[in-house]
Amino acid sequence: MYTTEGCPFCIRAKALLDRRGVPYDEIFIPRSDHDGRERLVAQTGGYTFPQVIINGTVVGGWDDLSALDARGALDALLT
Repeated sequence: MYTTEGCPFCIRAKALLDRRGVPYDEIFIPRSDHDGRERLVAQTGGYTFPQVIINGTVVGGWDDLSALDARGALDALLT
């Protein structure tokens, strides 16, 4: 999961995964790191934070992650 400082959506995404007992690696990119942001966009296609990748699948941001969880589709990505 790509995160940055002061990001409430990053906090929510981490909390959701923590509640579910899902381990994750956090890749922190400071807001001032323009090269890091370019790498983020190249890998995920997204420029907002967080950007969540599960088992090689780009999930997207908090809205995408929470929607997957709400409709019960998150479990399929986790296996």
